[in-house]
Amino acid sequence: MKEFTYTITHPHGIHGRPAAALVTAAKDLDSAVTVCKGDRQADACRMMALMTLGAAQGDTVTVRLEGGDEEGALRAMEEFFAQNL
Repeated sequence: MKEFTYTITHPHGIHGRPAAALVTAAKDLDSAVTVCKGDRQADACRMMALMTLGAAQGDTVTVRLEGGDEEGALRAMEEFFAQNL
């Protein structure tokens, strides 16, 4: 398992369009992607689950990756978060 933390910079947090883009990016990976905020977690392939995290601008989330392509998935998700969230 690999993981990284990220502080949300997008003004609307993980909501609507950014959440949909995250779902699309996560579905392209062989690794399972989980986004955690506090004691709550969401499968990154489930838009409603991501939105119910309530991750707003300034919040820190932990992104966990588990599966066959963890190293490549980690780099892809770090890049995605930096560019979109």
